[in-house]
Amino acid sequence: MAVIEVEHLHKRYGDDIAVDDVSFTVEEGEIFGILGPNGAGKTTTVECLSGLRTADAGRVRVLGFDPVRDRDALRQVLGVQLQGGGLPEKLTVREALELYASFHRDPADITSLMSRLGLAWKADARYRKLSGGQQQRLAIALAMVGKPKAVVLDELTTGLDPHARRATWDLVRQVRDTGVTVVLVTHFMEEAERLCDRVAVIDSGRVVAEDTPAGLAARAGRRQRLRFRPSAPLDEASLLALPEVAEVRRDGPRIEIDGTGNLVQAVTSLLARRQIIAADLRVEQATLDDAFIALTGRPATPGD
Repeated sequence: MAVIEVEHLHKRYGDDIAVDDVSFTVEEGEIFGILGPNGAGKTTTVECLSGLRTADAGRVRVLGFDPVRDRDALRQVLGVQLQGGGLPEKLTVREALELYASFHRDPADITSLMSRLGLAWKADARYRKLSGGQQQRLAIALAMVGKPKAVVLDELTTGLDPHARRATWDLVRQVRDTGVTVVLVTHFMEEAERLCDRVAVIDSGRVVAEDTPAGLAARAGRRQRLRFRPSAPLDEASLLALPEVAEVRRDGPRIEIDGTGNLVQAVTSLLARRQIIAADLRVEQATLDDAFIALTGRPATPGD
């Protein structure tokens, strides 16, 4: 069942086209990623489906509601955390949640929500005193306080250190595990790869691909690569005889193998039959980074 339907969405600001014929669907219970570089049109897209902006053309339905015509009803079932949505510095965690709870007819229990998201010990802390990771926990709590059926999380981990980013990823999984559909907007490839069931890649206001992360990575056309140090002599001919193996190279005691298909299984099965151990085994496969470059001709993050 589609929770969100976006068809031929258009939005421009003066002469600048921010969203150009974007279409996608989000299914119930999934984490759906909207992936692309800064300025690609991601935030404008989710602002249109959240009812915060009015599209110039196209059709949007979220949980059966028109985001513009049914804005008040939609806010009761859709939680939104947008990029740069800071709070007044002197507001405490508890006060922020009480304020947002007042916007909903049947809000979640604030004490329980703070406990679930690891904020109970910061209930009386002011917003300015929170770390970046704690601010993002609060942002998720604010999006969840109305007990929504779906949430939009926009650039949730920008500016966080690696530890806080991974902790936030765990929270996103917890949100999905409660039955809430998640739309995750990001320009971090690893984030989309780790969290998303499906991804729409947006570039210059257009959807250039939509698939699972693995499906998108496969489009990069890059071979798989294995590197290992065999525990006993291993001839190249036996490796090249495997249909999955395209090329074999030696680097001192190490062997490097390029191939396709079930390369890992084919090579490790051969090694097992020969009773050879693959020490320091490394596997490299195409990633979303590779897919994005293949699809757009440039990396998602400038400077990468």
